Amino acid sequence: MEKKVLNAMKKAGKPVRPGDVAKMIGVESKEVSKVISELKKKGKVISPKRCYYAPAD
Repeated sequence: MEKKVLNAMKKAGKPVRPGDVAKMIGVESKEVSKVISELKKKGKVISPKRCYYAPAD
């Protein structure tokens, strides 16, 4: 799931909201939010502005 979320973010090419990622990969946005908070803890995702996320690399 983490890989799917990161890939969707990379594909978007700009900071995205969890809901946008959810639509892209076809899952609930609650699920995506959970994965994003895990990725943030691991330093793999950054939040350039409130509620928007992007891959850290």
